[in-house]
Amino acid sequence: MTHRVSSYVAGQWHTPTGENGLRVTDPTNGEVIALVNAEDVDVDAAVTTARTEGGPALRAMTFHERALLLKKLAKHLAAQADELVGGYTRSGVTVADARIDVDGGTQVLAAYARIGLKEFPADNVLVEDEAQPLIGNPNFVGQIIYTSRPGVALHINAFNFPMWGMLEKLATSFLAGMPSIIKPASQTSHLAEAVFRRIVESGILPEGTVQFIAGHPRGLLDGLGVGDHIAVTGSARTAATLRTHPAVAERGAVLNAEADSVNATILGTDAGRGTDEFALFAKSIVREMTSRSGQKCTAIRRVLVPSQHVDAVVEELTARLGKVVVGDPRTEGVHMGPLVSATQRADVAAAVRELSGGARIVVGGPDAPAAPEGAAEENGFFAPTLLVATDRRHPAVHGVEAFGPVATVIPFDSPQEAAELAALGEGSLVASVVSNDGGFIRDVVRSIAPWHGRVLVLNREIARGATPHGAVLPQLIHGGPGRAGGGEELGGKRGVLHLMQATSVASSANMNVALTDRWNPGADQLDPGVHPFRLYLEDLRLGDTLHTGRRTMTEEDVQHFAEFTGDTFYAHVNEEAAAASPIFEGRVAHGYFILAAAAGLFVDPEPGPVLANFGLENLRFVQPVYFGDEIKLRLTAKHKSMRAGTGWGEVTWNVEVTNQRDEIVATYDLLTINASKNA
Repeated sequence: MTHRVSSYVAGQWHTPTGENGLRVTDPTNGEVIALVNAEDVDVDAAVTTARTEGGPALRAMTFHERALLLKKLAKHLAAQADELVGGYTRSGVTVADARIDVDGGTQVLAAYARIGLKEFPADNVLVEDEAQPLIGNPNFVGQIIYTSRPGVALHINAFNFPMWGMLEKLATSFLAGMPSIIKPASQTSHLAEAVFRRIVESGILPEGTVQFIAGHPRGLLDGLGVGDHIAVTGSARTAATLRTHPAVAERGAVLNAEADSVNATILGTDAGRGTDEFALFAKSIVREMTSRSGQKCTAIRRVLVPSQHVDAVVEELTARLGKVVVGDPRTEGVHMGPLVSATQRADVAAAVRELSGGARIVVGGPDAPAAPEGAAEENGFFAPTLLVATDRRHPAVHGVEAFGPVATVIPFDSPQEAAELAALGEGSLVASVVSNDGGFIRDVVRSIAPWHGRVLVLNREIARGATPHGAVLPQLIHGGPGRAGGGEELGGKRGVLHLMQATSVASSANMNVALTDRWNPGADQLDPGVHPFRLYLEDLRLGDTLHTGRRTMTEEDVQHFAEFTGDTFYAHVNEEAAAASPIFEGRVAHGYFILAAAAGLFVDPEPGPVLANFGLENLRFVQPVYFGDEIKLRLTAKHKSMRAGTGWGEVTWNVEVTNQRDEIVATYDLLTINASKNA
């Protein structure tokens, strides 16, 4: 019985009952494997549920709480990875390619869980940098904060990575505090549904925070507007259509598009036959052509080669492509399966014929036999195809994306020309440069960077450890300028902030503390009545301040520190050299001795609520300390937060070290672990 792909809206699964809709077929044997139809899905109910249930639930949680749920979900899905992989082969995908999608999906969830815990606060508002005095008034300060938008994140995904593509958008939206409505591509919606069912059944994510619509429902964007975010992975034509939709053009929904990309790889002039880089270059191209049958937005489409190496590269690629076994992905030994559908095969054939206007086919092509014995007449098999440009600047060579196992070799005569040819793609998601020549790398990468969202540099040093050309990593930006869509996803912390609202807030210094939960130097300093290190986390107030006594910095102390530590830098031990310096007037105290002496002034030695010191941040030595100078300091509680599930929290203390003239000589933030009295 044909599987009917269901949608999940407003806490309920909805399965289509009619016979209308798209019939998804196995591109190997033509068997109908799924029916997709969203005509009766209530989009308004999905949007309302996201706004009234999912959004408030997410915004009530801290970044850390959201991150812990992502971590839990990653573990849950990873435990079912083998079962999920097993469903892919009926969609023309090899087990190896399926594993990339499934493992990539769980890994991006885990990566964003780590990012949320390490780079975001235990709060639901992110405060950027430090409060800055405005117009010279220390009591009037400004700061940028990031808050969750009170809207919905609509994810329109592509067919090629039904799990990874879904989860990478979900991870960033969830961490940003936005509920998601996921619309997978119909051709692989049954695979996305299998993942989503496991998400729902786990009960890990709060109701309304994620919903799923399979098919093409009416009015998908009609209820969206200001505060909403639309992320689309698809063609440039789709992105252009969405940009003109009233939800975006008139009502202010934000659109992030990842679209067409005629990606290039560039071989260095130094990387001729016999070099490690030459072998790495050829291996990378064949892998990108055949992985997922070349159906990747990041796959290599243009192969830019120094003219003197073209024949060698073509010969090497021809030999390697000749070893690729194309066939039913369920058959052992098959390297590459069919394209996702017969329609996709026809589209790729048409694109190759268009490319032939500026290039000649040397391997494969639309008429090359590719389907194995027993394949359905309407199958998706297409032979790996390599072309060589006869006109290196022909518009088709740089403008036509054959979304399949197709690449074109293009010669160049100088690094400058290589960069010019790469730019003819009018904006790409990724390029790779393969060379062991630092000068070539510098010239080419700096020239092509404005045209790309990501550049991979490969040489022999990372031949074994580097990711493939097309690999999308959560720490790096996925997106690109121009025809690539002009958007960006992922990029570590950036991928979350991209979904949040940045707001500049100007206020009095004290109101800034109330808003941000961070003390600033223009705000009041409070008297805790005791040494602040004697206060538990709950009792410590932001602004609680300790003013210490003084310590004289003597020549004997500095000399002892130099001998004891081995830090005999001239400015501390050589009076003549120090006096001749354009910076100093004579010998000075070590900066790290100042820090050690400062600790001696503020540390309360008895066991207590302060359990440990775990670091310093933002350290600056502002001016020298000479022999005979007296230092003192101000220690102020700047920020505090509980670490969930530990019984303790973290406190940031602002430290300002001054001399006998009240001039600042050093500033830094001290980080401590403090006990909670409720532990």
